[in-house]
Amino acid sequence: MKVAIVGATGLVGEVMLRVLDERNFPVSELIPVASERSIGKLITFKENEYKVVSLQAAIDMKPNIALFSAGGSTSLEWAPKFAKAGITVIDNSSAWRMDQSKQLIVPEINANILTARDKIIANPNCSTIQMVMALAPLHRRYKIKRIVVSTYQSISGTGVKAVKQLENELAGIKGEMAYPYPIHQNAIPHCDVFEENGYTKEEMKLVRETQKILDDRTIAVTATAVRIPTAGGHSEAVNVEFESDFDLNEVRHLLNESSGITVQDNIDVNTYPMPIYANGKDDVFVGRIRRDGSQPNSLNLWIVSDNLRKGAATNTIQIAEYLLTNNLL
Repeated sequence: MKVAIVGATGLVGEVMLRVLDERNFPVSELIPVASERSIGKLITFKENEYKVVSLQAAIDMKPNIALFSAGGSTSLEWAPKFAKAGITVIDNSSAWRMDQSKQLIVPEINANILTARDKIIANPNCSTIQMVMALAPLHRRYKIKRIVVSTYQSISGTGVKAVKQLENELAGIKGEMAYPYPIHQNAIPHCDVFEENGYTKEEMKLVRETQKILDDRTIAVTATAVRIPTAGGHSEAVNVEFESDFDLNEVRHLLNESSGITVQDNIDVNTYPMPIYANGKDDVFVGRIRRDGSQPNSLNLWIVSDNLRKGAATNTIQIAEYLLTNNLL
């Protein structure tokens, strides 16, 4: 398999390289792609060095698959050019997620809808992925009516510039700001840009993408997304109302039996998910599982995941693995 990584020098691109190696994805030739200023740089993968090339050069090298993590504008312009050349694109930006002609995939939930005709496949938002991973098995059993979610999102979700901002603030250095305010010792209720309805794009991604992935537009979702000064890992407080009642032991059983989920829920010994323990792992961690006594058929969950891995790189590569295993490339 000839594999192109578009955005190979970015935070997610670097994690993609690591995950490809860890999961022994059959890469016969790596084609790292980045911006003009990075062309010619060397990328090391499995003890071999590869030169960073331009987008057009990557197309000319005819990879089997291209993993994109270079922003929406790059994806909108270049993903169709790769697809036209017969290259399957898995895109990590928001560019194609709500396009009705493109599939939005979390492999454990809906990879079965993919076909060989899908040449541009969208990877969901990191916050959406971890939430639907936990909710999908519960939705199948109890049918979700409404979700109220508040996120506590790592600066790594913003990118290198945000990581640098926090490092500068910790060191007392004035530097370039990724956010309109300091992030050290702060919480900023502002992820992405505001839309006309007063919600941010990040919050509306949780609404729209959840409905699309779970294939149910009747699910009501409302979200508040907050940026906090953690270096890696997103956390979410999720309140979910079901159409039918549930048993807490069955909820835990359904989650325990779901691939890619680890239940950490023993308050007697202070066991619950935290980003410091999710960092570097691929699972979605679920805990603080408890009934909401304020209204019927309602459940509270605390969901944590490494946003650069399952929230981005790992999910992308799992899609590629599914395509390869099922002869869809």
